[in-house]
Amino acid sequence: MHPTSNILYPKIIFFGCALLSLLPFISPAFALLMGIFLAQVMIHPYTAQSHQATGLLLKIAVVGLGFGMNLFSALKAGEEGILFTIASIFGVLTLGYFLGRWLHIESKISALIAAGTAICGGSAIAALSPVVNASEKQISVALGTVFILNAIALILFPSIGHWLHLTQTQFGMWCAIAIHDTSSVVGAASKYGDQALQIATTVKLARALWIIPVSLAASYLFKTDRTKVQIPYFIALFIAAMLANTYIPFVAQLSPYLTASAKSGLSLTLFLIGSGLSFKTLKKVGLAPLAQGIALWLFISVFSLWAITTLFRV
Repeated sequence: MHPTSNILYPKIIFFGCALLSLLPFISPAFALLMGIFLAQVMIHPYTAQSHQATGLLLKIAVVGLGFGMNLFSALKAGEEGILFTIASIFGVLTLGYFLGRWLHIESKISALIAAGTAICGGSAIAALSPVVNASEKQISVALGTVFILNAIALILFPSIGHWLHLTQTQFGMWCAIAIHDTSSVVGAASKYGDQALQIATTVKLARALWIIPVSLAASYLFKTDRTKVQIPYFIALFIAAMLANTYIPFVAQLSPYLTASAKSGLSLTLFLIGSGLSFKTLKKVGLAPLAQGIALWLFISVFSLWAITTLFRV
């Protein structure tokens, strides 16, 4: 085969699948699986560009989803989830610290995995990495751990929710607390129902604000520059979108089209994430960090499910 073909074919296949993931009948879970399949059978033609695009696409998709939400319903959901948010974040961070020491994991990798599990997955890791002066290898190990578990959660959670007959409120709350990354939270909740999606997105973004105090605490513990703390400004745009949908009739009329576009953007985001989850990524993570990630994920999943089914019966 001509050398040019070896380069061209993966690019054509990649772009074709990326465009396919934008179609309305392609679910976020299917887009993720499509990306994971490609990661196993061919070399990723755009690794660096894909990683950069993922963060931007996720922010745009989340803001777009805000146009489909009502401010007062979102405030109610955020108020209901605040106690779970505080308890789960401190619980996971504390358990992550002790697990990291017990498993002899590098302190920065352990901190990144714990923060990713406790707050908002890849976004928390990306925000915390410059604060703790993490190396590229340490960041990739933490991201690999979180994204592998995200992929599993996105596929499993809706089935578990239906099996346990969880209500829309219960499932939305569970997703927001027990699934790491915002993209997978939204993907799983959108598959379950519109009410679950609204609750999950609102509670998850409220959790994302905890990046700021956790980053400040990390700068103190790791003795680094506090000016490196990153504030998730896109959450303000999400709130602005909710306000526009609630108070501006013209925007409310457009909201079905805006949210449909946002969901397509989310599917593309998950396809890009999946395309980076090869067996090579799994090997790079290593057993100890993966064991820490799995243990923290199982803890928060089981504990939050018990708490939600006990306290939220609507």
